[in-house]
Amino acid sequence: MTKRKNSEYRKTGKKRHRPGNKHGKQHQARANRADGKSKGKLKANDGRHRTQKTVTTEVTCSGLTDGGKGIVRWEGKQLEVANLLPGETAEVNISKKGRFFEIELKRVINPSEDRVNLPRSSYYEGVGCHIQHMNGYAQKRFKQKIIDELMKPFGTPEPIITMEFPFYYRNKNVMTFGLNKKRQIISGLYAENTHKIIPMERSIIHDQKADEIIQTIKGMMKSFKMQPYNEDTGQGFLRHVLVRVGKVSGEIMVVLVVASPMFKGKNNFVKALRKAHPEITTLLMNVNKRNDSMVLGNQEKVLFGKGTITDTLCGLKFDISAKSFYQINPVQTEKLYAKAIEMAELTGKETVVDAYCGIGTIGLIASQRAGKVIGVELNKDAVRDAIHNSKRNGVKNARFYQEDAGEFMVKMAARGEKADVVIMDPPRSGSDEAFLSSVVKLQPKRVVYVSCNPVTQARDLKYLVKNGYAVEGIQPVDMFPQTVHVEAITKLVLQNV
Repeated sequence: MTKRKNSEYRKTGKKRHRPGNKHGKQHQARANRADGKSKGKLKANDGRHRTQKTVTTEVTCSGLTDGGKGIVRWEGKQLEVANLLPGETAEVNISKKGRFFEIELKRVINPSEDRVNLPRSSYYEGVGCHIQHMNGYAQKRFKQKIIDELMKPFGTPEPIITMEFPFYYRNKNVMTFGLNKKRQIISGLYAENTHKIIPMERSIIHDQKADEIIQTIKGMMKSFKMQPYNEDTGQGFLRHVLVRVGKVSGEIMVVLVVASPMFKGKNNFVKALRKAHPEITTLLMNVNKRNDSMVLGNQEKVLFGKGTITDTLCGLKFDISAKSFYQINPVQTEKLYAKAIEMAELTGKETVVDAYCGIGTIGLIASQRAGKVIGVELNKDAVRDAIHNSKRNGVKNARFYQEDAGEFMVKMAARGEKADVVIMDPPRSGSDEAFLSSVVKLQPKRVVYVSCNPVTQARDLKYLVKNGYAVEGIQPVDMFPQTVHVEAITKLVLQNV
């Protein structure tokens, strides 16, 4: 089992865990324009709608979906409208596309007190930021409600831990390159559920310097005769640019994801980019010839620098490579990990299993308060990084193993070995029954379940509760402000058996 959450390296047509909260004053009706389009859930069945063009009408929002879209009713059908808040009346354009309705928010007539004053351009800077039009209080309520409802069978969650300044927090940006209809080079993010690129120059949650570097690269492409890659034809060179930033160290990694290792003018390009951005500490070329949804390929070449960057988290230093899984919001990660360690109730004597350990971040942090830490991860590159990070921090009570975490714990139990605490931080898809049954076999006194998807976490909690564990604490953390995503930590304690 690997630590990568829903693979940050996949181009799924969705932006992975991104944002939506905006500073500013209450929205004025004249400023309330948005170009987000939403599809209604219900199919159009009557003949009148089959021939219908676009209708402009007024609707009133009665609530929100879990995806942050406003719920409205029109001609007896429930439809969803992006960027609309409960209680607001709005003018929308409704058109039929295939068997579904497409709704475009034209203007908000009476804005909610929960709305923030966003310039029109920000809607194009917030792809994936589905709730950026909500103020901080509204975002907090929205996410708390989701967690409260999901966790109702297990107890009452604590108030969500929010972020003081919920902007520009991402330490990793990935932009895709292509051509528009005028054959101009564009960079941006995929529209939801598609591979259509929405042009973006910046985002309210991206690191600002990273966005600036990407735009510099886009501006250099013409003079260096660098064509963007075309998925349909297989022609072109540059597919993506990935930028990682050490928020504490200030180090910056730039990864050019290309379709071919033949990089004409490579040396001059590197020289020109470094001149424009001397703050870049390492530059890599990643070759991706694949036709699947992975952003990064297997072939990598360092063009400048050491090929990694270093950053500090909870007092420890971590080396981060292009493929490393590393939490994207370091400010909130420190709060998340501190709470997880608190729930583990470590006294300095416990044996802790860090399942899905990745590059060892949470396990190494836990090692400062544990007797022994055992990290297990399927990805061999991540295990190598974890071992390296252990050595560079002088940690002597942690060991890391490349193996399926579930199988590893079953073997531990068969040998009669014990673990006092299991810390698990699985992918967005959650754990499977094979892994959860291995936890039950090992019978740790406490399980600390860190999840980036409370829906699958709630599913997994049912299994653990059914098999001898009781939930004794639920702590949501807003790791992804401006987005609908929320992280949750749950503490489970083994009952008398």
